[in-house]
Amino acid sequence: MKGEALEELKPLCRKAAADSAVLLRNYNDFLPLKADDKTALFGRGGYEYTKCGTGSGGNVNVRETPSVADGLRDDAFKGIDTDLERVYLDWIKDHPFDNGKEGKFASEARIQEEKRFTEDEIAGAAKKNNKALVFISRRAGEEKEVLNEPGSYRLTTEEKRLIGLVTKDFAHVGLVFNCSHIMDLSWIDEAWCHGRIDAVLYAWTGGTEGGMGLADVLVGKVNPSGHLADTISARLSDNIADKNFGDPKENFYEEDIYVGYRYFETFNPKAVLYPFGFGLSYTDFTLSDLKAEGNDEISVTGTVKNTGKRAGAQVFQVYFSAPKGKLGRPERELIGFKKTKVLEPGEEEKVTVTFKKNDMASYDDSGITGHKSCFVLEKGAYEIFAGFDVRSAREASFGDNVLKLADTVVVRQCEEAMAPTERFVRLKATDNGGIYENAPLKTVDLAKRIEERLPRELNKGKKCTFKDVVEGRATVEDFVSNLETKELTCLVRGEGVENPYVTPGTASAFGGLTRNLRAAGVPIGCCADGPSGIHMKKGMYATQIPSAVSLACTWDLDLVDELYKGIGKEMEENDIDVLLGPGMNIHRHPLCGRNFEYFSEDPYLTGKMAAAAVKTIASTGHEAVIKHFCANSQEVGRFNENNVISERALREIYLKGFEIAVREGNAHSVMTSYNMVNGHHTSAFYDLTETILRRDWGFDGMVMTDWWARLNDVVEGGFEHNLTDVRSMVRAQNDIYMCVDIGTAETNERGDNLEKSLEEGKLTRAELEQCAVHILDFLLRLPVSKKC
Repeated sequence: MKGEALEELKPLCRKAAADSAVLLRNYNDFLPLKADDKTALFGRGGYEYTKCGTGSGGNVNVRETPSVADGLRDDAFKGIDTDLERVYLDWIKDHPFDNGKEGKFASEARIQEEKRFTEDEIAGAAKKNNKALVFISRRAGEEKEVLNEPGSYRLTTEEKRLIGLVTKDFAHVGLVFNCSHIMDLSWIDEAWCHGRIDAVLYAWTGGTEGGMGLADVLVGKVNPSGHLADTISARLSDNIADKNFGDPKENFYEEDIYVGYRYFETFNPKAVLYPFGFGLSYTDFTLSDLKAEGNDEISVTGTVKNTGKRAGAQVFQVYFSAPKGKLGRPERELIGFKKTKVLEPGEEEKVTVTFKKNDMASYDDSGITGHKSCFVLEKGAYEIFAGFDVRSAREASFGDNVLKLADTVVVRQCEEAMAPTERFVRLKATDNGGIYENAPLKTVDLAKRIEERLPRELNKGKKCTFKDVVEGRATVEDFVSNLETKELTCLVRGEGVENPYVTPGTASAFGGLTRNLRAAGVPIGCCADGPSGIHMKKGMYATQIPSAVSLACTWDLDLVDELYKGIGKEMEENDIDVLLGPGMNIHRHPLCGRNFEYFSEDPYLTGKMAAAAVKTIASTGHEAVIKHFCANSQEVGRFNENNVISERALREIYLKGFEIAVREGNAHSVMTSYNMVNGHHTSAFYDLTETILRRDWGFDGMVMTDWWARLNDVVEGGFEHNLTDVRSMVRAQNDIYMCVDIGTAETNERGDNLEKSLEEGKLTRAELEQCAVHILDFLLRLPVSKKC
């Protein structure tokens, strides 16, 4: 039903929320709660669930969000301290949930006020209950960075007091983190916790059914099978990116390819509290018969057996180790994964992960291997590891335990693109440790490259309407060649927000926004936020699915597929053509506010998750927009902050997930980011959207800017930015500007420079035609074109 959440999605969302929960500790079999346990729930998070982060990545109107206490009741758990619950519910009436200022974007509070208990009240609760669960809740997101301070990344004084009192009086205490981001966990074994913290469960933000799914895990209805999509270190400063994160103007990516576990496992393993891929279960698993075989295509197999007493699922993770060589490589890199079915006690499953040898290649941006601008496999030994996390994975039998290359092999010839222009040093792993070297700088003439590759103006095709194109009587090129240049300029301007031509309250409209374009039959496409569900106007409801980091922690591509089938159905019911998601930037640093709407610190896991979502939405007849392209690693200074990154790090880390989503997911739409990379706004970076995306990856879709994106000169770049240099956007083949005010695509009230640039010869009609072809080809894929 239009404007209502899809009922059939509820149980699937509940399952996804449960399967995303990561059990980090479970001493004394604290969890699951037993039928005869008497349990006190402390923290308002037990009674009010935090379903998402802030901004476009979580902005979904929902009718209700059941709490964990509601879920426990639904699971028939009778051991809740109802006296304590009544105290909380009465207190909450007078201290309502702070959801931010009505109508103000991303104003939701990072933390909610917590009730202050006396020592006697907590001691009294301990006399009636044998267990306590303390809930810690946090929110961050768009325009709301995680802060390294109490109430955000760190505990508040009041939270510390509560945990200290609870652990003093209760013999057995569990911690549950209902957070959009990783928090500081270094304190769990400090003396003030009295050695009483038996369980730690990270539950993320699981959407509207998250409280129900979390309850299922707490009582053992669902055995936790989530595994971390990020490394959790002991201290924030242990993160190699920490000293180069958060500057509002410019950040140097000196860690290069050593992001997350690639750094920790290579250089600083002792700093890790919980390694990448880690996750406990209520049962036990063994891995046997581990072997690898093949040459150009490698298969890794192992037998996963449930040796415990409860049914459960496990994640088979495959990593490789490449020779350090001349380039330098991380200790281990993820290359494949597969989640088992739910195995009964004593049951086993043979699991196989297959990948191509060439997938282990690395990019040479300096020419040190003799093959500049190439992906190469350096000579030496390649080892394969498999297990249940990056740290414990063990070597797979592979002949003499290694795959040996006698010579360096060129896997793919590329061309230099997006290289930095500012000098900086980058980290490099060697056989003897780590060194810093100068990052290679740009050598190509970008202006010359653009001029040499300018498209040719289309030959006049036959006169036709867009309906003729839809019905196969004419081509898009025929149609575009007959448009007036004025109509082409209108076509590259999207309009928003809450456009009257499309579903109320959605993010934008594009396509036939002018009288002449509509008369020619061009339909109007509808774009809606976002990555975790559809946002429409107030009073219209949709399903809030678990956030991206939650889904990544399931390591379950089939589950992602099922969820996005449901989202596709909701798009159909609400006349929405395009979903603005998934978000897929890399978790470079734990303090990025938008980490909740991105998947992981790992580009392979990110790409696979995104590809699954994109393919599934396309299978329903709609399209997804992968975003934010690229290196949107922080919210501080997000509209104009410059990221200085080596070409190698871009190719292997920050672009890799997008490449997987394009090549394997067949993504047809990309949204560029607000930030700059190496001095260029991504909205006007030719080498990003043309050289790499289209020419290298073979992308054949439409590129849009983020909403009200800043622009700078397509050749010169620089810190001087504006909203009007749309000529640079078009020259970069970023097809459409999102967005201008409603009704102004034709009038150009913002005063962009398209018409003037055409008059002065700084832009060609052919470039506009190329953008128009991309836009209209994309429209042809959408449901709205079938209604022409």
